[in-house]
Amino acid sequence: MGPTASGKTALALSLADYFPIEIISVDSALVYRELNIGSAKPTAEEMSRVPHHLIDVCDPSVPFSVADFCEQAEQAMRAITERGNIPVLVGGTMMYFRSFLDGLAQMPATNDDVRAYIESIALEKGWPEIHRRLAEVDPISAKEIHPNHSQRLSRALEVYLSSGKTMTELRENQAKHNEFLQNYQIAQFAIGANDRSLLHERIALRFQQMLELGFIEEIESLYQRGDLNENLPAIRAVGYRQFWNYCSGESSLEQAHEKAVIATRQLAKRQLTWLRGWKDPLYWLYIDDNDGNLIPSQQIIVKALKIIEQFAI
Repeated sequence: MGPTASGKTALALSLADYFPIEIISVDSALVYRELNIGSAKPTAEEMSRVPHHLIDVCDPSVPFSVADFCEQAEQAMRAITERGNIPVLVGGTMMYFRSFLDGLAQMPATNDDVRAYIESIALEKGWPEIHRRLAEVDPISAKEIHPNHSQRLSRALEVYLSSGKTMTELRENQAKHNEFLQNYQIAQFAIGANDRSLLHERIALRFQQMLELGFIEEIESLYQRGDLNENLPAIRAVGYRQFWNYCSGESSLEQAHEKAVIATRQLAKRQLTWLRGWKDPLYWLYIDDNDGNLIPSQQIIVKALKIIEQFAI
């Protein structure tokens, strides 16, 4: 784990020289096809060197949720382990990491239409009728909720009507996920920089390289599809959102570039905030020393290997 432009992919690829690994991408932009340059997607050479998962699994017109990630990441881990290899999760989408490690019950979001429908029935026939209907589909939840506890009853029935799955079933899936993770010894690494300005320099350099590789043409191609808009998660990704405004004429190229760099710095700051408050044991690997001098990549790898030796691999 680590902020953008910190060198996560390079470190993960280096581990392939020592272990039979496969990489699971933990990145909310890399899941989308056609988001290549702006997402810093691994190259074809890198993906041929080490198998990668959860890259290019979704069209940008289709939102990819945290629940989607948790489900597909677990499937990938199972398959990798069955092949006798070691899954290495790599990325900077901290919500994906946190939800995967904690287990996600995958409760659907509040549905106002369904909630209004339930309340109309309760108004006409009373909340005991809602309790009766809940008992028909989810007797375990119904047994736990008092017939007059309107808020909990409404939510439990809403979950079923919205998703087709009961609260009980979703919680059981969460318990199974947590049991699945107990089969692994998990070493969590965070890559960081003592001197934040070093990270800022890397971000600016990466963006310049993206522009030279054709990032603007990539954005224009997405914009011209006609079925995408700025409200989709794919287009809200840092960098894409700012240059989307350039394509729509809302900003100049210079303004888009500047806003994209600033937004990426802000993203890195949020990622570091997540990591500083991380509740699990975390091993920090720094790319520079206390004086701001870059640490050779081989030294970072050696440090990581010494930590990994503590685990039964």
